[in-house]
Amino acid sequence: MTCCSSSTVPNQRALKQRLDHERLLAASHDMGDGVLQTDLLVPGMHCATCIRTVETGLGEVNGVDNARANLSTRRVSVRWHPDAAGDADFITALSNLGFEASLYDHGNIATEADDTGRKLLICLAVAGFAAANVMLLSVSVWGGADAETQRLFQLVSGLIAVPASAFAGQPFYRSAWAALSNRRLNMDVPISLAVLLSLGVSVYEALYGHHETWFEASVSLLFFLLIGRYLDHMMRERARSAILQLSRLMPAGASRLDDSGQASYTPIAELQAGDSILVAAGERVPVDSRIVGGLSDLDLSLVNGESAAVQAVPGLDVEAGVLNLTGPLTLEVLRPADQSFVANVISLMEAASQANSRHVRIADRAAGLYAPVVHVLSAASFLGWMAYTGGDWYTSLNVAIAVLIITCPCALALAVPIAQVVAANRLFRSGVMVKDGAALEHLSGADTVVLDKTGTLTLGEPRIAAVLGGTDHEHAIAAVLARLSTHPAARAATAAHPATPGVLVSDVAELAGLGLEAVWKGRKVRLGRRAWVAEIVRGSGAPMPASSASSEVCFAVAGSDIVSFQLSDTLRADAATVVRDLRSKGMALEILSGDMPGPVGAVAAQLGIEKAFSGLTPSEKTAHVEQLRSQGRHVLYVGDGLNDAPALAAANVSMAPASGSDIGRASAGLVFTSKSLGAIPVAIEVARATARTVRQNFGLALSYNAIAVPVAVLGYATPLIAALAMSSSSILVVANSLRLNLVARHKALTPASAPVSETPISADEASTMAKANARAAKPRLEAVK
Repeated sequence: MTCCSSSTVPNQRALKQRLDHERLLAASHDMGDGVLQTDLLVPGMHCATCIRTVETGLGEVNGVDNARANLSTRRVSVRWHPDAAGDADFITALSNLGFEASLYDHGNIATEADDTGRKLLICLAVAGFAAANVMLLSVSVWGGADAETQRLFQLVSGLIAVPASAFAGQPFYRSAWAALSNRRLNMDVPISLAVLLSLGVSVYEALYGHHETWFEASVSLLFFLLIGRYLDHMMRERARSAILQLSRLMPAGASRLDDSGQASYTPIAELQAGDSILVAAGERVPVDSRIVGGLSDLDLSLVNGESAAVQAVPGLDVEAGVLNLTGPLTLEVLRPADQSFVANVISLMEAASQANSRHVRIADRAAGLYAPVVHVLSAASFLGWMAYTGGDWYTSLNVAIAVLIITCPCALALAVPIAQVVAANRLFRSGVMVKDGAALEHLSGADTVVLDKTGTLTLGEPRIAAVLGGTDHEHAIAAVLARLSTHPAARAATAAHPATPGVLVSDVAELAGLGLEAVWKGRKVRLGRRAWVAEIVRGSGAPMPASSASSEVCFAVAGSDIVSFQLSDTLRADAATVVRDLRSKGMALEILSGDMPGPVGAVAAQLGIEKAFSGLTPSEKTAHVEQLRSQGRHVLYVGDGLNDAPALAAANVSMAPASGSDIGRASAGLVFTSKSLGAIPVAIEVARATARTVRQNFGLALSYNAIAVPVAVLGYATPLIAALAMSSSSILVVANSLRLNLVARHKALTPASAPVSETPISADEASTMAKANARAAKPRLEAVK
């Protein structure tokens, strides 16, 4: 039995480790190139030293590329190679470091925050009750009571302070013990040491000594520390309130339909691509889905900021968070919950305070020196005062305790992340998602804005500006054929003629890069590029009719003449207003586009932008951006498409609309969700204010330490005063950062006055300027090449 039992234990341990590893794999996201990202919740992180320990410890696990901890959300993101990691278990690795951890679940963000706040509030209430009563007893002692009464009141104070300190100090004691048990230091070690030393000295003096006791200092110290930690917690929650609001808006589950059509409640974490779900009127779509049945109206305001209801029809893709207004809908799940629109938005928001920017590196290095430096300074103060007072351990110990408390660099640790989190929340309310906290730092220094045209300055939605040639019947055939394609130009052509019953086409084929071909009443018909369509027109050897269109889609019935649907794009409504705003901020403006000279020149002329380059390939756009940077310019690139991705990555900082391509959004540091370009100047203004706030926070933190540390070392600060000073400095830094919520509040993301209307840029207007702009762009393009 003994032999069997001894062999079973390792097998059970190996089985558990393998199951934990499989659970880790299932919860990870594929980042490409064989790299996975796993997100963990580590509620025990409280300071920069904790962050450093977690990141360093996880970085030593086999197969881990890097680990980045977010103090604001208590989230740790680990990027790792599963092939090299073996059966690695990050939760066990963190446990060995003294941190409890679990897999990060967006649905539990609000619950975790509420639990932490409630526990801190209870500890704060106990400490406050004890501090008030002990202080009341101390007043009687200080008022001149006789020796016996003083001794009695000191003992009663001890009976109140000792159990109250044991309970209220749990957040600090547990964190300190976890650190010490793993042979490391964090900010809570000297705090706990200061509280326990102060309490121990007071108990000794109450029982055997003749000096004053510091019971009121011990409990008041915890009271002030807990006030600071609770307010810090509440302000962090307020700063990330957008994330919490999104989490609370989303349903916890959905009605999943089985093969027989019966509905059963299913948590959203268990929904998989291909599942059928039922969303009733008044409910939000739980995951990204496609409508397969039902008719209703949808509120997309959470997704794109537009208040107008949109009709829900089968085949329409809807993002998680969309509100179903009027009727039940049957949906097909496209992506699981952790890959949904809302999950991506939350990830983007949380990444805002997580990037390793220059300011973050400075704060991390400074706070990382805290634990060893403060212990050395406290010990030196104790020894110095022992020598100065001739062995007065009571005075020397009080000075050492005050130094331990007053030197806590909480304000310095908060200087950067709290400013970035508040700024990200402020921008989120303006329709901008910050993917990278370093993007805010780079954006604050931008002096040149480079804009893509199609999909950025314009809506990227072609419209029919004119129809040249053809009969109503030919227009109807073209419209029927266009409805069979998803190409933007074909969708625009469907508006040329209303649906006509009885117009039927067969043998439809779509040829990539050319267009659509079909058969109508035995005759071949084509819709697409002019040269390709011209192959079937009357008299194949005849010259093609000339076109002045800068963009068009052509149609022809075999043996007939070409019909030209001339297309135009639409400027975003507030483009001119935004350009004026950017100029007022001292920004140089340029347009880089792969479009033809005509439409690019027309847009540049309407907006008053002198430097506009057309016909650029992705590599030429990138080369131009790199050329600007080599000239010492700090470039903000705004683009939306796949062809913009290299330039987005090459710029100092980049923005992309949420309507752009997936790769474009992934390459950008900031993403704006509305159709308004007003997000750009607002983002710049908030970024500049954030840079000022970070510098102010550093100044406040350093000024506090420059004043407070000498005061404590010279013996002018009691432990009580030290606790009050330390908590006040943290609160001051957080309150200063919250002022970012007031930045640009007067600016709406709609045009302020005399906006450019929804007037299309016509083909004729574009052609008028085509030659002039082509001549102007050519030498610049050659320079880029």
